Amino acid sequence: MGRTYEFRCPIHGFIQVDEWEREIIEHPVFQRLRRIRQLGWTDYVYPGAMHTRFEHSLGVMHVATRLFDAIKRRERSRLKDEFGFSDDELKRHRRLLRFGALLHDVGHGPFSHVAEDVMPKDKTGKTIKHEAYSVEVVRNLLREVIEGSQHRDHEITTDEVANFLAEGTAAGKEAFWRDLLVGQMDADRMDYLLRDSYHCGVAYGRYDLDRIVNTVTVVPKEDGRSPRIGIRDGGIHAAESLILARYYMFTQVYFHKTRVAYDHIVGKMLADVVDGAFPGLHDLEGYLKWDDWRVLGLITAGHAGNYGKRLKDRGHFRQVWHSPEVMAVSDEGRLGKVRTALGSTIAHEAESRASWYKLEGSDIRVLMEQSGEVCGLSEVSTPVAAIKPLKQVRVYVDEADRDVAVAMLNESHLL
Repeated sequence: MGRTYEFRCPIHGFIQVDEWEREIIEHPVFQRLRRIRQLGWTDYVYPGAMHTRFEHSLGVMHVATRLFDAIKRRERSRLKDEFGFSDDELKRHRRLLRFGALLHDVGHGPFSHVAEDVMPKDKTGKTIKHEAYSVEVVRNLLREVIEGSQHRDHEITTDEVANFLAEGTAAGKEAFWRDLLVGQMDADRMDYLLRDSYHCGVAYGRYDLDRIVNTVTVVPKEDGRSPRIGIRDGGIHAAESLILARYYMFTQVYFHKTRVAYDHIVGKMLADVVDGAFPGLHDLEGYLKWDDWRVLGLITAGHAGNYGKRLKDRGHFRQVWHSPEVMAVSDEGRLGKVRTALGSTIAHEAESRASWYKLEGSDIRVLMEQSGEVCGLSEVSTPVAAIKPLKQVRVYVDEADRDVAVAMLNESHLL
């Protein structure tokens, strides 16, 4: 075994990497993630939220590995006897999972998700997401460091890593482990909930990660399905807390009224800066030149337009009305009246439609140890079954119009 290196992490303690992984981390493509904030402009609401995609990516690799190792340790005989995994395959799949987790976010644009508002369209007219950039960056720019490393311990190919990341392209036994990276109980959200909660200084994103690791398992085949990642019944409440943490973090942090206002301003500013010419998948090196530092430099130099000036001066729009988190028919009618009352005074309207837990086909599987039966988490968890999809609307006006807008809404008995 070669030399190992450590990163000190405020969430997970020490995160270890080996020489092959260190080569990938030192590559400019990965180092760029130090210049991409995890939560965009959220530090204007929660000042501590200055963490980056760099540390998050290390954390996702660490959590995914913990989950993998726990399954392998407890289910080794079943993995070999029931599902046909050899020791060499398991070692190889562990490496593939770590690479996939490490590189899943290398395609993010400036200020993370907000950049997707200005991403170009693909041939079908759909907006290209950061996941597509991640896949192509791995496939086209990281081949040498993945396949040419002198520290290789397996014949992992760049295309295998890219296919592991791309939806619908992971094949064979490798696809089984993709649930640990992309699913309702995956390492990505397990890390960002704890990390975002820590840096924002809130408790909403906390849950029992150790209990999930101690109860994660392989769920037997059901109705012709392939085996899946699931959880033993002793981890039901830990899985509940993960789902609820996601719900609370969205309502209290990710869809916070002021963060939403800044996301809108940042999106408009980026649209002005790139002027509709954001590099597509055909120009990955040009795309990767865009990071937070470059955009912040343009803002500082006064080259980011009116919206850039708004960001510099903290001139965000102000919320004057919002609906409940789950809108009823009467709320829809009230929203219509608000729109009519405010008219052209409305500067921005933000709507969130989010489902915290998908039931059909995606329900986390729970292995009931006493009976050996498998069921969905929503069947044994009242809180999870009761969660309703979020549908909320926030209405904003310019700060100069706020008092007038509030008076108009009061006159119409809408506040």
